Amino acid sequence: MLEKTTRMNYLYDFYQSLLTAKQRSYMSLYYLDDYSLGEIAQEFEVSRQAVYDNIKRTEAMLEEYEAKLLLFEKFQKRQQLLAEMQGVLNKHEHVNEEVKHIVEAIENLE
Repeated sequence: MLEKTTRMNYLYDFYQSLLTAKQRSYMSLYYLDDYSLGEIAQEFEVSRQAVYDNIKRTEAMLEEYEAKLLLFEKFQKRQQLLAEMQGVLNKHEHVNEEVKHIVEAIENLE
């Protein structure tokens, strides 16, 4: 469950601008603020089922966006490559300090 929550949080970060205001609100409350379906339903004066259906549809949309655009997958690959590069730089003391600073700058962009 934690893995799904983490994935949805990343997908939400990448694709939230493609969602409606209501979808953003529901997803933000559910995944970021840890509201229950009942609490969201009460907040918006709708049924718990309506909230559940909206969140499930939005999750499916986020997965579709990711399948087409691959922003999260590319982000993960960049993070992995940066970690590998940092490991190589740490092993080799003779590596130019300027290269180390460039890698650090790239890491701080994300």
